[in-house]
Amino acid sequence: MGPTLLRLRDRHVLPLAMFFGTFSWSFVYISLPFHIQRISTWDEVSTLAWSGWILGIPNLVTVGAAPFWGGLAERRNPKRLYVMAQAFQGVAFLGMAVARTLPELLAVRIVLGFIGASSTFAFVSAGRNADPLEVRRQVASVQSAMTVGQVIGPLVGAVAAARLGFRESFVVGALILFACGALASWGLRDLGEVGRPRATAAPARWDEVLVVSLIVLGGSAQVFFLTSILPQILPPLGVSGDQTLEMGGVLIFVSGVAAALGSMLASRLADLVPERRLIPGLLAMSSLFVLALAAARSVWPFGILRFVQVACIAPVFPIVVGRVAHSAGGRAIGIINSARIGAAFLGPVIATSLLAWTSVVAVYGALAVMGLACVPLAARPLTRGRGEARV
Repeated sequence: MGPTLLRLRDRHVLPLAMFFGTFSWSFVYISLPFHIQRISTWDEVSTLAWSGWILGIPNLVTVGAAPFWGGLAERRNPKRLYVMAQAFQGVAFLGMAVARTLPELLAVRIVLGFIGASSTFAFVSAGRNADPLEVRRQVASVQSAMTVGQVIGPLVGAVAAARLGFRESFVVGALILFACGALASWGLRDLGEVGRPRATAAPARWDEVLVVSLIVLGGSAQVFFLTSILPQILPPLGVSGDQTLEMGGVLIFVSGVAAALGSMLASRLADLVPERRLIPGLLAMSSLFVLALAAARSVWPFGILRFVQVACIAPVFPIVVGRVAHSAGGRAIGIINSARIGAAFLGPVIATSLLAWTSVVAVYGALAVMGLACVPLAARPLTRGRGEARV
């Protein structure tokens, strides 16, 4: 196979693999809060607290593990690490299917978090290109593929869980991950033999990495919080108990469509509006629409507000990551990606904890404050000095 065909295959296989991997996680994630409620032997407040931790704990563990895996991918073969991660994640999904108690489910999810850094390997692979524009395109392609997986997964997963059962849907998710690993093993180049090309841009500094990570954390928390509280917020919006699972899947599907559109528009928006104005504006608008969710009195206005809110926040990740992806090392990419993953822990835990003791208005208010707190960081110009060590 010629070099050009290899590059084309690699360019498409990596996003395709990330699509299936993200699809499987979303496929299972949508039904998990309902499964927790079914197997719980605790009271309602305790079950809600368990839900936040069980849903979020893989992301908390991955936050600590992602920089390690990113540094390892920088020195080793990210393709092999990616295939290994998909296989072990599939085994962990099978573990969720056999767990019978909430502590057992939490333990399995902790293990899943340690091996849940496959997106870090994908972004490290995308960064191994000599052309900064190609790096940005590949990062955007991977992000868009992940977003599409998040769009389709919840809707299909909700229907599958309602028709097949929760445990059976976990097994289906495991099989998808095994197939994803097989696809990557066949289709990706052996990047360990390619090496990392020399970056033509100035090396990313740690202060840049920190700023990008904080923006990613605050913005992404506004995306990931909703699933964990769907069983509690849908009945007041007029959804009957027997329809909450499937209607929850529809709402997450709507959120995913908005995220996909926002990600696809990211590059065009960045060309039209200077980043120092664009990113603060997107963060501010998303935060205002998060607050507006409290005003919704039925599920369809809620869905419209959620669509607009996610469409505002979705372009933030590919734009800010594009600032440093080309010049950052594997460990720095791991840190930035761990911020995105950490938001998937922080969002559900904040939402369920506040909802257990206060009200849904407090949930929306806290998330809006997080987004607004990132506005000054987003307006900060990135400066790069000479002689800085690459990160």
